[in-house]
Amino acid sequence: MERDTESWSSAEPAQASPDDLLSRVATGDQAAFSDLYDVLSGRVLGLVTRLLRDRAQSEEVTQEVFLEVWQQATRFDRKRGTAASWILTMAHRRAVDRVRASQSSHDRDTKVGIRDFEAGFDQVSESVEIRIEHERVSRALGKLTEFQRQAVQLAYYGGYSHREMADHLGVPIGTVKTRLRDGMIRLRDEMGVTS
Repeated sequence: MERDTESWSSAEPAQASPDDLLSRVATGDQAAFSDLYDVLSGRVLGLVTRLLRDRAQSEEVTQEVFLEVWQQATRFDRKRGTAASWILTMAHRRAVDRVRASQSSHDRDTKVGIRDFEAGFDQVSESVEIRIEHERVSRALGKLTEFQRQAVQLAYYGGYSHREMADHLGVPIGTVKTRLRDGMIRLRDEMGVTS
């Protein structure tokens, strides 16, 4: 039994071009939309993935592109290009928008993080803490002997070296060192600082 290959091959429907499919999509033809998706979704996904480098986001953008194709199919004009170039241009634009949005979001998060970090510094609170600490030191200094207090104040508030303190006070360097050491030990004890 011999087959009639002529009639068999002519019975096969010719595959519609993306342009024809998109024209049918513009009339609300869901089957044409499904065929158009099958023909072009791989190219769209490839383009978007090259730009975004994230598979999940790329798939999401591809879905957004085809949703836009469905909604905007009536705007396609064959005189201005092919359906494939129109859809790929749309995909490129959406992918670039996603990259920009992602960068903008990253920049905003960075700025907010910096702002929050800076906002965490409370000047009023800081100045109150400094004043309280200063009062604690002043009370502790008041409990030192006159010689110890002189040595500590000259060294830490005046910035004097041991030699300069000895000259200023008219005492040997050894005496200055002893007064300073004893004053610091007593100061530490008065303030309850553990070493």
